[in-house]
Amino acid sequence: MSRMKYKRVMLKISGEAFGDKKGEGIDLPALNKIAKEIVGVKKKNIQVVVVVGGGNIWRYRDTKASGIERTTSDYMGMMATIMNGVALQSAIEKLGTHCRVATALDLPQIAEPYIRRRALRHLEKGRVVICAGGTGNPYFTTDTAAALRAVELNCDVLLKATTVDGVYTADPRKNPKAKKYTTLSYHEALSKNLKVMDQSAFSLCGESKMKMVVFNMNKKDAILQAAMGKAIGTLVS
Repeated sequence: MSRMKYKRVMLKISGEAFGDKKGEGIDLPALNKIAKEIVGVKKKNIQVVVVVGGGNIWRYRDTKASGIERTTSDYMGMMATIMNGVALQSAIEKLGTHCRVATALDLPQIAEPYIRRRALRHLEKGRVVICAGGTGNPYFTTDTAAALRAVELNCDVLLKATTVDGVYTADPRKNPKAKKYTTLSYHEALSKNLKVMDQSAFSLCGESKMKMVVFNMNKKDAILQAAMGKAIGTLVS
């Protein structure tokens, strides 16, 4: 059964989605595939906001042994998200769709600052808005940035693109008996300690009554199906 077509969606994409088979660097076929799917959503008259991760380039938890302190490492990760953001912008614009990168860090040479009213205006004018630079603060993940921007920009739903086709009772890659949830409440997810997003992001979505769809972006037309409200992945509400 179909759910509903959304008017404005927040799409959260991890940095690894832009990478090669190891999830590293920027793989052009992967980048162009994501861009094409986002443009496909836009052509359905759905407004699209994107928050990108930076784990394909730099992420603190993978680089603790570097000796670089946490705050500096987190800022490096934020800059990595901006690299992914401007790469995605270029790929989207090559397909004829207007796109803006709005960043929480001040890098005026390549992106405009994130200003809520300006981002809303871009959406109203039919532009894709990519929010990069995380929240602009260390110790917060891009999951939290996605939840925050989704609430700020009055999105109808947060689409969390992953490599798993929804939320399970356990990790299906480790436990073949794990069962998938079709729908799930925030209360149920918290009580069962299901790892949907990091705690701060999940709490913000729950408090703001923000719908979330967790789905496998590697399936054909998965982003479009999620944005169109098709019964894909797990709906958390």
